[in-house]
Amino acid sequence: MLTIGCHLSTSKGYEAMGRDALKIGANTFQFFTRNPRGSKAKDIDPEDVERLLNIMKEHNFGKLLAHAPYTLNPCSNKIETREFAKIVMEDDLKRMEYLPNNYYNFHPGSHVGQGVEKGIEYIIELLNEILKPEHTTTVLLETMAGKGTEIGRNFEELKAIIDGVQLKDKIGVCMDSCHIYDGGYDIVNNLDGVLEEFDRIIGLDKLYAIHLNDSKNPFSSHKDRHEKIGEGSLGIDTFANIINHPKLKYLPFYLETPNELEGYGEEIKVLKGLYIK
Repeated sequence: MLTIGCHLSTSKGYEAMGRDALKIGANTFQFFTRNPRGSKAKDIDPEDVERLLNIMKEHNFGKLLAHAPYTLNPCSNKIETREFAKIVMEDDLKRMEYLPNNYYNFHPGSHVGQGVEKGIEYIIELLNEILKPEHTTTVLLETMAGKGTEIGRNFEELKAIIDGVQLKDKIGVCMDSCHIYDGGYDIVNNLDGVLEEFDRIIGLDKLYAIHLNDSKNPFSSHKDRHEKIGEGSLGIDTFANIINHPKLKYLPFYLETPNELEGYGEEIKVLKGLYIK
């Protein structure tokens, strides 16, 4: 079965996200834990969460993917910025225990001129402080396109972070199709080769989720502009190959394309039509 969803807004609550997912034929979804451009988080209503959990159980949902705010920079050169990231992510992981055994995704951040090694050192330090044995959530590092001083632009950088994390069972990777193509991994012409490289460097056992996004940019542009499925430089055949690949097809897929709910529904319908059971 294809496990696929899109990014939904938490503004109407958790149950509403579950019902919106059902409306568009999704069986999972991604959501921001709080304001994506700020830090404010709504109080959690346990009864609302319980209604979502009932929907998920009834309709056999896959893993949910929570996304940290874009404002976080865990490897900033400013101690107050790193401390802000720690406080937010620590709180997010506590909140995620209302939705146990799901995923929490974040952008590794930008080293802002300090150098990759120092940036990675700060990310490892943060993760080792906030990850606890009792957490049921798996934290995912997102693959990045490599713009500016982003960390996570290649598999080696993600591997270095994972190697430094003490609780290895709490950490994994979310692969973004737009980001890695923009970052120089040719999933259009050599998907097998890219996956072999990922497996050799990180290990496919650490790949937990995939963001499905086409790209407005050409290959290896090191930018980050998502496009609707089949309307960008990756093309529809690439997505058919990804969702049907024997090493990927059982992972959850999350759309982050420039769409409203109806548009996501159309994309999900197209991808379901391409999926080979």
